[in-house]
This record gives sequence, C-alpha cells and structure tokens, in this order.
Amino acid sequence: MKSGDLRTDLHYWLALTRAPGVGPALAARLLRQFGEPRSLFDAGSASWKAAGIPVALHGGLREPDWAGVEQDLRWLSGERRQLVTWNDARYPAPLREIVHAPPALFCQGDPQWLARPQLAIVGARSATPQGLETAHAFAAELTRRGLLVTSGLAQGIDGAAHRGALSAGGATIAVCATGLDRVYPAAHRQLAHEITARGLLVSEFPTGTPPLADHFPRRNRLISGLALGVLVVEAAPQSGSLITARFALEQGREVFAIPGSIHSPMSRGPHRLIRQGAKLTEHVDDILEELAPLAGGQVRFEPPPARAPELEPTQQRVLDALGFDATPFDLLVERLALPVESLSEALLALELQGRIAAAPGGAYQRLAGVRPRFPEEIGL
Repeated sequence: MKSGDLRTDLHYWLALTRAPGVGPALAARLLRQFGEPRSLFDAGSASWKAAGIPVALHGGLREPDWAGVEQDLRWLSGERRQLVTWNDARYPAPLREIVHAPPALFCQGDPQWLARPQLAIVGARSATPQGLETAHAFAAELTRRGLLVTSGLAQGIDGAAHRGALSAGGATIAVCATGLDRVYPAAHRQLAHEITARGLLVSEFPTGTPPLADHFPRRNRLISGLALGVLVVEAAPQSGSLITARFALEQGREVFAIPGSIHSPMSRGPHRLIRQGAKLTEHVDDILEELAPLAGGQVRFEPPPARAPELEPTQQRVLDALGFDATPFDLLVERLALPVESLSEALLALELQGRIAAAPGGAYQRLAGVRPRFPEEIGL
C-alpha cells in the first residue's frame, strides 16, 4: 500500500475490471501471481514486466481509471447492489471452473441465488409463439422442481424463460452484456426490475458499458458457466444460442435441445445440436434425469397445475384442426366449413385462453400448454 493511499480493496477490484487490455484470462493469471488487485497495481513496471505483462498495458496499471471506479462506487451505493469478487465465498463454484472466469461480478438483487443449481434456457430472439410457450412452460416447471433458470434477458426465448420462472413463484438470474446501470433491451426494463426484486441481475462489465457486439459471446460463456446445463428451445443455425451451447460443451456442461417442425427455420439450430449429441428433450424429466444427481438434492417434485376447463364444441373442433405449425385462416375455413364469424370468435376465445397464438401472415398455431398470454404477444 502506497503512503497516503486511502483507497480500499474494493477500489482496486473495480480498477481491475476497468484496466485496459486486461481481460478475464490475464486478470486470472495476475491474481494468481500477485494475490490481490492492490498488490498488482502497486507492483510497478519491473514486476509487471517480470510477470509477462506487455509494456503497452503498463500505463493502464500505473494510472487506473479512478474516475470510472468512482462511477462504479456510486452505483454500488444503491439498494441491493454488490460486487462479488473472485475471493468472495459467494463467487459461484461452477464459474470458477471455466476458462476465462471473470475476476468479479456486478450484481443487483440477491447474490445468494448464485449458489443454487441452475439450468440455462436460451433461444431465438425472433421466436415463434410455440417457442415462447415452450420456454415459459419449461422454465415454470423446472422452477417448481427446484432448478433456478438462468438466461440472458434478450427478447424472445430469454424473456419467456425469465417470465416462466417468475410465474412459478421462483427466482431467475439474468446475465447482461452491458453495465448494470442500463437495461438492454430497453423493452425489458420492467422485467429487469422484477428480476432484481425476486432474483438477480449479473454482469462482468462495469457501469457505463454499452451493448457492444463482442460482449454478447462473453455474456454467453457466463450463462453456460453458471449452469449445470443449457437448454436450447429455438435457434437459427448461426446464432448466439448455439455459441452458448458450444461454450457449455467446452465447459463440460450438459446440453439439451427441443426439437421442432422440420418446416421452421428456428428448429434448425436445435436439430443440429441433437445430431451433434445434445439430448433430445420433450419433457422436463428428460433434463432432470441428467441434472438431478448434480443438484445436491435440491430438485423436488410438485404436482402440475390444475387442468384447463373443457372447451365448447366449436372451440374444440377448431383446436383439433390446428397443428403446431402455423395454419392460415383461409385453410381453417376450408377445413372446417364454419362461418367466418364463428371461426373468428372461436379463434379469439382460444387465443385468450392461451391455447393458440396468432402467427405472422394471418395464421394461427396451437400451443403446448395453457396460460394467460404476455401483453407483448398480443398481435404477433
């Protein structure tokens, strides 16, 4: 400690997260060599050079971004905000095991959730109504069984998974690709507030960090690194969800994939994973069969929700005529020979009950379960 230095260890941990050019891999190596961030910053050029730190990085260690650190400290002074560092007992054990684990995690909510056995649920932002329903239903049931659902707060499957966990009365963890002083996407601001109140927002990025493209793969490695396994619901062949699955395989995690229609582009990602060895998943028990032995006895069974009420005859006919692929309205008219007004009334009733969803192009598709719809699903 330099004479007159009144900064705390927290200052130096924050400075490490902001040191230019010092990514997670180098930070981990330097922590092993110097022990604590304060010792690293106080060491000086000769020690840095001996430790193999490139000379181009010495300036950032010699003059840390103390203004940025003060910004972080102001954010941390808010309610339910903490920095969980590598030497903190709350730092999640599964994350310690991965390559390039971050030296610290910015947290908003309750960091004790980090210790719970987790399953990551990821998938397409442009998800189908069926995909949203599946993610929501799986997240809700897995939460009831004792797993904590982790995802990336993105639109589509991520958001549905977070909401499913919350709807079951549980918590959920959202791993963010920005500083936690901002919400991305902005459309999920309310969802982020709900997660903060009942679960946890996590980021390795300091405050003020924008949603840069190269930050999303880094976020994805944390999503898989925190979890026992990753479930991919829908994904294009080239997508961030498949990047998360690849990280999961590299980290020794289980990978699960839900198959879909051969006609849907969003099924191609899961189908590719299944061909590569991911477990074909049709029910939560397919997941629990693999993860329950790893969950330390925290997985439990609870009876499923009560069955939905019986349908009126016309509604049942319409539901029977719908497949899980999108079906155009005109084709339903042809199949059922119903008056347009009667068909429209039945479709509206089924949609409000959560049994079907409107799809692009004036089509409709059947959903796997029954639940009240999200407001943002209206008009899909």
